[in-house]
Amino acid sequence: MIYSRVHLAAIGYELAPNVVTSESLEERLAPLYAQLKLPRGQVEMLTGIRERRYWHPRQAMWEQAARAGRKALRAGGVRSEDVGMLVYGGVCRDNLEPATACAVADALGVGGAAEVFDVSNACLGVLNGMVLVANAIELGQIKAGLVVSCESARQIVDLTIDRLLANPDMSALRPSLATLTGGSGAIGVLLTAGDVSGGQSPGGHAPGGATRTHRLCGATIRSAPEHHHLCRWGPDTGIPSSAPMVMETEAAAVLENGVALGARTWQDFHAEIGWREAPDRTICHQVGAWHRDAVLKALRYSPERDYSTFEYLGNIGTVSLPITAAIADERGFLEAGQRVAFCGIGSGLNCLILGWEW
Repeated sequence: MIYSRVHLAAIGYELAPNVVTSESLEERLAPLYAQLKLPRGQVEMLTGIRERRYWHPRQAMWEQAARAGRKALRAGGVRSEDVGMLVYGGVCRDNLEPATACAVADALGVGGAAEVFDVSNACLGVLNGMVLVANAIELGQIKAGLVVSCESARQIVDLTIDRLLANPDMSALRPSLATLTGGSGAIGVLLTAGDVSGGQSPGGHAPGGATRTHRLCGATIRSAPEHHHLCRWGPDTGIPSSAPMVMETEAAAVLENGVALGARTWQDFHAEIGWREAPDRTICHQVGAWHRDAVLKALRYSPERDYSTFEYLGNIGTVSLPITAAIADERGFLEAGQRVAFCGIGSGLNCLILGWEW
């Protein structure tokens, strides 16, 4: 997919207020560690994640998604009534129906002729939403679209710890390790037609007060759905209502097959977009140190040109990549004129790479 009219105008984000260290999670797991004769420090040692953040209990997803979306609209200089599409792309949703996007749209004053709906595709939901908005802009159907999401790890991590303490067995711990990396946060990503946006950089600022947007050059999507069984979080709310919420990941298999899919997508991306050289910078989905190292090695890409936040934010699902991009931009890691690739790999398995002229 090649684009000529689509620009990233702004990314607004919210970080959850409660910092939760890996050490504090392991304190709760002390009886399990004693039973299995495991030393402390396993979570940080195996994932590189020293802390993550949680919302307060009973936080509604739409509230923080709306806050992040409002920041994006303000930074991008776009009125809510000019938004032609609002997509909520989170794994975590407030209800099976209506779409969480409807509550966000109501809070922001988006409505009328705007399309308002949810997209669910594991950690790729936000990137998928961005492609849908980008397609509508490229076709001239809308001039601006907003993708929002809010993710919360508190509940599933609490349930996982309770389950591990009730069943102190290594066979239960292994598929639960990835769950313990989860964090919480919210984002709003504003995309516009090039002749519409009066926005600033994704973090809501630009050096010297200048405004600039970032042109979307193209996108490549590849899938390997034969691996859909490797990571599961469910059952979905109320189906069936008596079943407990469980998240389990075959981490080694996800890593092996995800990296292979990512490498194939990376090769096809360069061919489709026409970039003869590797991008100047990459922003990847934030899983952990082992995943980052394996992906960058497979892509033959220098770690110094990639930005990460998983060390202090954990894996925040759909919002990890856009939050990381916004922070990288705020801290000057992304500079005007660079070619930047957003690389997402989600359970299922699916891979999506977006290429930008920053």
